[in-house]
Amino acid sequence: MPARPVRNGGAPGRIVHGEALEVLRTLPDGCAGLVYADPPFNTGAARDRIATRVRASANGTRRGFAGRTYESAVEREPGYADRFDDYIAWLRPRLVESRRILAAHGTLYLHVDPRESHYCKVLLDEIFGRDCFLNEVIWAYDFGGRSARRWAAKHDVILVYVRDTREYTFNTDQIDRVPYMAPQLQTPERAARGKLPTDVWWNTIVPTASRERTGYPTQKPTAILRRIVAASSRPGDLVVDWCAGSGTTGAAAAELGRRYLLIDESRDAVAVMRARLPAATAEFGEPGHERAAGGQHAE
Repeated sequence: MPARPVRNGGAPGRIVHGEALEVLRTLPDGCAGLVYADPPFNTGAARDRIATRVRASANGTRRGFAGRTYESAVEREPGYADRFDDYIAWLRPRLVESRRILAAHGTLYLHVDPRESHYCKVLLDEIFGRDCFLNEVIWAYDFGGRSARRWAAKHDVILVYVRDTREYTFNTDQIDRVPYMAPQLQTPERAARGKLPTDVWWNTIVPTASRERTGYPTQKPTAILRRIVAASSRPGDLVVDWCAGSGTTGAAAAELGRRYLLIDESRDAVAVMRARLPAATAEFGEPGHERAAGGQHAE
């Protein structure tokens, strides 16, 4: 089921087919209010695209309009190989450019996994300065395999760094609130309002049958990106995602009235983003531009 198209709400958006570092180097200093990057996690595994196909069938178990029945099947299509010889060396110049393009009020969100997050934090401390570290956000979910030999891995890490500790944006009043874990200990008014999220975010992955689902590997929920964009950017800001994949960052930015620039070297990713964000302009690189691993996208 394809993702529902998102309209821009007046905020211009661009989708660029190109290699992240090459495109970032063309951008002016301080042009972005927010940079979000969800690069491949260097797991060594192949990341396949998952697509749900639905067709009418008299024997189908899903019922639709006027009593018609349908059957669905989940298919896997080749995605990309999540493997790098030197992950940190690959990240370094892209993160240097990310800092350069951030405005004084800007923030970087780097979305990685626990296998690489400690190396990435040391690298970001070097590039941004330790004082510019704002948060380590844990996104916790309950999906995937279990293990009897270790604690099952059920979280990602999002490292948050600001360009300037005196000027960065953090819109407390724009952040979605979440229920209290013990609402009976709060006043009725506080329980009804909910609380601000902490640095641990509980949010499901994108369900297979969701209207949000594009089938792209490791697609992140719009709720996660909406929270990031709302908290750490201003209306009209440019939001940059240089591993844009299925375009979730652009979808969140469009909903919230931010401009966006989505970069990916996979033509398949660009095609998915164009379908999802029809109001955006698209710029294509030269044929054969994709790297052998199948693209840089992870989001």
